[in-house]
Amino acid sequence: MKRLLHTPLALLVWRIALLYAALMLCRAAFWVYNAALLGPPVWSELGQLVAGSLKFDTVSVVYADGVFILLSLLPLHLRERRWYRGMLFWYYVIVNAVLIAAANLADTVYFRYTQKRFTADEIFFADNDNSLQLAGKFMAENWYLVLLWAGLVALLAWGYRRRTHEESVFSRGWAYYAGGTAVFALAAGLSVAGMRGGMTRMTRPITLSNAMLYTADSGKANLILSNPFCILRTIGSAGSVKYRKYFTPEELPQRFTPVHRPADSAAVDLTGRNVMIFIMESMSAEHSAFLHPELYADLPEKGFTPFLDSLMRNGLTFKRMYANGSRSIQAMPSVLGSIPSFRTPFVLMPQSLGESRQLPAMLADKGYATAFFCGSERGSMGFGAYARSAGVERLVSREDYEAKHGTGDFDGYWGIWDEEFLQFTGEELTAMPEPFFAALFTLSSHHPFVVPEKYAATLPEGYTRIHKGVAYDDRAFRLFFQRFGGEEWFRRTIFVFVADHVSSEKFAEETRSYPGNMHVIGFIYTPDGALRGEVGEITQQLDIMPTLLGLTGNRKPYFAFGRDVLNEPQRPRWSVSYDGRFRALTGEGAIVLDDSDMDVQECPATPAADSLAQNFRALVQQYYTHIEKKSYTAND
Repeated sequence: MKRLLHTPLALLVWRIALLYAALMLCRAAFWVYNAALLGPPVWSELGQLVAGSLKFDTVSVVYADGVFILLSLLPLHLRERRWYRGMLFWYYVIVNAVLIAAANLADTVYFRYTQKRFTADEIFFADNDNSLQLAGKFMAENWYLVLLWAGLVALLAWGYRRRTHEESVFSRGWAYYAGGTAVFALAAGLSVAGMRGGMTRMTRPITLSNAMLYTADSGKANLILSNPFCILRTIGSAGSVKYRKYFTPEELPQRFTPVHRPADSAAVDLTGRNVMIFIMESMSAEHSAFLHPELYADLPEKGFTPFLDSLMRNGLTFKRMYANGSRSIQAMPSVLGSIPSFRTPFVLMPQSLGESRQLPAMLADKGYATAFFCGSERGSMGFGAYARSAGVERLVSREDYEAKHGTGDFDGYWGIWDEEFLQFTGEELTAMPEPFFAALFTLSSHHPFVVPEKYAATLPEGYTRIHKGVAYDDRAFRLFFQRFGGEEWFRRTIFVFVADHVSSEKFAEETRSYPGNMHVIGFIYTPDGALRGEVGEITQQLDIMPTLLGLTGNRKPYFAFGRDVLNEPQRPRWSVSYDGRFRALTGEGAIVLDDSDMDVQECPATPAADSLAQNFRALVQQYYTHIEKKSYTAND
């Protein structure tokens, strides 16, 4: 019996079992760390969650250790050499320290901020110069996870049983090679089956959306997933286009079309005015006492956006504005191009480089000067590259600020403090020819949620870590308006305020799950009061471009997945998004479509809802049709 436990196969099984244990410990840490988002454990779900976890962990183990498995069972006496065994030991410890322990514990922190697992998208996108500094900050803040990582690595190294003398169950000669080859072939077959999620003819290679087979909750689906599966499975997926053609080419535009043909007149004509869009980092609707007065009724601090609230009272406010994604890079095409992101962020897809006519380009055709402002380094986070592809002529970044104002206003993490960069933006706008289009992406209301030392004692603490940063940004906007409010260009400008996504830090229960976790600040302000009122129906980031085109007098056909809120009452009033399933929030309720076959998972049983579900299928089909064509123009 002792000899059987010392065979290469038995030792390999033991070492693989250790990896499953490590993955389960990482998953437990993931659940504890993100308990506010995932909710308490439900014992009735435990069996399904464990079954799903084991399936995805199997894929992760094979992805990380497939080579190790085969090398451990290689039917040659070479594997008995000391140097060979040492190589296998260090492969096992180093590869799994990174791909199993580090990747999954990093996911534990990452999920809180994006509500998604770490995938290949982030690897291709993680090109910030300050990435190492930010990683150090995260590690310092989550030192207990670093200790857990060290403990897991030590467990793998100790549990490897490196000093155990391996004894083959097969004798020397032909039995050694024949038996070893059979075991090797069996292990290879099982590895392929594990990687695919099965071996029947009906089995398709397992994907991230398969986690929904084990739970209806998208948060718990992320709990089931593990890395390196999420990373390796998504490599190259940005270039693939898989979708169901639910409608014929003739039927499709009857259900939904992204081609808009404006009427000869508009409800409000602000032709020739400047356009300034502020895309505000993590500005959840719950930060605002104006949008959510009920949240602050019994609290001493009445919201954290008093200045923005004052603008909303005097502007056109979208009371139910929803983000179309959970990441900053998804907000850029939604706001500037009225193009959503579903399975893969649009910006990260190679098809996003196809022909398009987005808001900056369309306004540039009308004689607008165009600029994009962001206080981070040039090219950081892909914002500038996307803005350029959308038709922006000039990019203004941290380097431009520091060339004029020195290097003393760097926040230490992301870029220039928002107060100083907003003031600089105003200076640049004053020098720009009119009419102009400009967009600015704020930075300061983002992790690590720090504010300038001079304000640390005066800004409200709030109820979450982000509230002080939100109050700081609100103050920065107040100072911007105070300084430039008397400028002629200012009085001729349409100001748009919209969040990129909700904050990772939430304090109201209803904002922790859909649709509250997509509800953001969104409004339009004109200094002369040309636009005022409240829009109570559902709106989305995708609606901003069409609405601005209507306001600025566009009468040409254009391509957009949103609607002109003021001039297109016939278009669906919804907010679309993707979190493992396609979702559309409508006045009839939430419509949820399965990712694979587009069957309705959730939908109220009314004729209006059924019609909206059909229209939503058509929107998704239109999206992937144009992704496949790499074309986003009205004359496609």
